[in-house]
Amino acid sequence: MADSTLWWLLTGAVIAVELLVGTFYLLMLSLGLAGAAIAAHMGASMPVQLVVAAVLGGGFVVAWRSYKKHQPPALPASANRTVNLDIGETLNIESWSEDGTSTAKYRGASWNVSLRPGAVSAPGPHRIVEVVGSRLVVEKL
Repeated sequence: MADSTLWWLLTGAVIAVELLVGTFYLLMLSLGLAGAAIAAHMGASMPVQLVVAAVLGGGFVVAWRSYKKHQPPALPASANRTVNLDIGETLNIESWSEDGTSTAKYRGASWNVSLRPGAVSAPGPHRIVEVVGSRLVVEKL
C-alpha cells in the first residue's frame, strides 16, 4: 500500500473520531495528515511526510487556539439575542415596588420584571437584557 493511501486512511479515521467526539482540534490535526498525504503524492520521503504532518497539524492547532483566544467570550443563553429573541425588545413599566421588581404585560402575558443590577427604578420604557426563567431583567431606555 502506498504511503499516501495510509495518510488518507489516517485522515479519514481522525475525521471519523472527530465526528464522534466533537472536538474541532482533531479537524486541525487531520489537515496536517492530509498535508502529509499530499507530500507523499509529491514523492517526499517518510521523515519529510512526518515533519509536514507535525508542522501543519500543530500549526493549525496553534492558529485556531490563537483565533479563539482573541474572540470575545460568548454570552450566556439567557442574555444572547441569537438564542432568545426577547433580548433587546422593549416594554413599558408602569411602576416599581420597593424591592426593585414589577410586573408587566409582554407578549400577551403578565411577566415578573426585575432591574439589571445598578439600574435605577423609574417608570417608562425599558429594554429586556436577560430572561431568567419566567423573569425579565430590564434596563431603562
